[in-house]
Amino acid sequence: MHDLAEGVARFRRDVFPAKEGLFARLATEHRPHTLFIGCSDARVVPELILGCEPGELFVVRTAGNLVPAHAPGTDGVAASIEYAVAVLGVSRIVVCGHSACGAMTALAEGHDLAAAPAVAEWLRHADAAAARAAGDGGTSVLVRENVHAQLANLATHPSVARALARNTVTLHGWVFDIATGRVTDVHSDLHSDVHSDVHSDAFADA
Repeated sequence: MHDLAEGVARFRRDVFPAKEGLFARLATEHRPHTLFIGCSDARVVPELILGCEPGELFVVRTAGNLVPAHAPGTDGVAASIEYAVAVLGVSRIVVCGHSACGAMTALAEGHDLAAAPAVAEWLRHADAAAARAAGDGGTSVLVRENVHAQLANLATHPSVARALARNTVTLHGWVFDIATGRVTDVHSDLHSDVHSDVHSDAFADA
């Protein structure tokens, strides 16, 4: 706890004064341009990867960057997606996987998750990705296929489907490589399998 308190103290001393005007504006304004759905992994920090300031990203982080397909009832992921799209009006949604993902490694290598039943049940949302990657081997293939699968799940949410129909939102699938810092675009829309590097100015018009 001492380390956390020291971090708060450094923020108040070194960071906040330089951004006091920004935080004053954010106190009454919330207009993020992008919904970023990433993994809960502590090594994947959306604002750092995209070079974004506070207030620019609406972030949802789940184990394995999984997005359950729309279903009756409500859950935190569905509610966050709906709020970002229908209320805040984000214009982009990024689903970002990453190298060395623990969730995808567990699936790819068939780890025994008997001691983590909640994790095992949650990872069923990656069944489609695991089926597509079967036989190819390796976590990296599954990571990429999982981004494809979660984009498809994302499109089943009514708020997203409506926004796509109106051309008011675009979907992006990325993979972040921890060792190199490289971000690869694996699926820029649900109808293309073109792979390309994400350019540094990809969000320049935000």
